[in-house]
Amino acid sequence: MDSPEVPASVQDALAPDPALAEKVVGTQTLAQTPVFVAERLEVQTADGARAPRFIARHHGGVGVVAVREGRVCLVRQYRCALGRVTLEIPAGRLEPGEEPRAAAARELAEETGLVASDLRHLVRVYGSPGFTDEKTDVFLATGLAQGPACPDEGEFLRVAWLPASDVVRAILAGAIQDSKTVCGVLAARAAGVLE
Repeated sequence: MDSPEVPASVQDALAPDPALAEKVVGTQTLAQTPVFVAERLEVQTADGARAPRFIARHHGGVGVVAVREGRVCLVRQYRCALGRVTLEIPAGRLEPGEEPRAAAARELAEETGLVASDLRHLVRVYGSPGFTDEKTDVFLATGLAQGPACPDEGEFLRVAWLPASDVVRAILAGAIQDSKTVCGVLAARAAGVLE
């Protein structure tokens, strides 16, 4: 998909602002895991005061809005952090040095067995920039062929093909809350790909 031009009003609102800037004056690593690194930053705020910031550094991830015949491919998966099953687009973490498009194709195939003849970038989202630098690139997958799925060890999920209009309504009703899914599906709809 062609990226739309950013309106001048938004460009102006995103411009650097010294009255809002923070300068990092110290960093301490608190924990290192396979998924993220937790850091405590000491920052100097624009008024000269010092304040702590706790940040989770992350390699980033990808998500895929796979569409076929007016239906969206979602995965049903139990999420321990929430204590329940969620509906999400196929997604996963970037491996160090991996390109987002390659990761999207890999995750789509691993979780669903789907291979896309066309994989186009839809949107990039930061799920919670108040405490993490994790970014997720979401792609649109079309021209789908079915192959065997091979989820990661310990990953249990089920594929659900749902009408695109039902997925959009479920998002707006608050039944689907995963940020990459909400953003990806609504971006696809805004681009005219979904009804």
